[in-house]
Amino acid sequence: MTQTAPLPAPTPTDTGRPSAGRRLLRGLAVLACLPYISLKIAWIAGSEIGIPAGSVLLTNRGLMATVNAVTVAMDAAVVVLVLLLTQPWGRRVPSWLLAFPMWVATGLIAPIMVGFPAQIVIGLLNGPDTTAAPREPFLDEWVFGVVYGGFIIQGLALGTLFVLYARDRWGHVWHGTLGDLPARLRGTGTRVTAVAASLLALAPAAVHLMWGLGSARGLSPAQVSRRTDDFYVLEWMRALFIAVAVVAVLLLVLRRTRSLSIRTTLGLAWVGSGGVGCWGAFLTLTTLMPDTDPAKAFTGLARLTYAGEMITGFLLAGCLAVLLRRRSASA
Repeated sequence: MTQTAPLPAPTPTDTGRPSAGRRLLRGLAVLACLPYISLKIAWIAGSEIGIPAGSVLLTNRGLMATVNAVTVAMDAAVVVLVLLLTQPWGRRVPSWLLAFPMWVATGLIAPIMVGFPAQIVIGLLNGPDTTAAPREPFLDEWVFGVVYGGFIIQGLALGTLFVLYARDRWGHVWHGTLGDLPARLRGTGTRVTAVAASLLALAPAAVHLMWGLGSARGLSPAQVSRRTDDFYVLEWMRALFIAVAVVAVLLLVLRRTRSLSIRTTLGLAWVGSGGVGCWGAFLTLTTLMPDTDPAKAFTGLARLTYAGEMITGFLLAGCLAVLLRRRSASA
């Protein structure tokens, strides 16, 4: 392997006050958290702002308060991450303690950054969908725009700060092409795990493609009646994330295309595995929520699909973590 070029000189983030650009990104990320956190705190306090009459969110206030408290803590963690990425003490945090929450944040926000704009575009092109049954009251439409818009800004700001931080601290890890990765970094166990996870991913990918093509197999009656263009956009997007995660990790582990950039392939593997694993985990938890209406209960196929995504995403991320750790140690 050729010797890695010297890293650039330390930036203001390393030893002192962050640059103006990073301070701006930090401020944007923190401000983007406020609408979501404010709404959640208001709901915990008993407010019904943004919640229409008859919404399912009003039927079990105790459970919703617990869920809202957890999601407030999760979004508040974004503020901690932003500070960590822009303060000198952030460079002394152990790698794993930063990498895992950043991977989770990426996995939860990236699908929203892709799916929500895609839904808006499809809605503008196709117009109102009159074929689906009327939706039950859930949240006022403006809530989705405010919350998802905030998530997208968070994702852009936090993602940019993380890339800058990672460039300064671990830039040597992603220099070069896949051909620069020696075989000893991958290991037999990592290759076997990546291949097994890729084979496992075929099942949830096939189900999402089946639903995206219009099949109702494995959907609850309530899901079937509520299928709109938004539903199909999300199904195709989830299949896309699975494909990206599998292909990118296999390229890193098997090194079949040696001319590809490590940085690009690594980025796709990071985002793809996060989107598959974290949203699979979120949807799996959703299927465990109590519901007294049989028409809304998730089917066994849906539960297996989401669980399969979760397992696949975490296995692929594990392969990625092993490769990064060995690459960092060797460099």
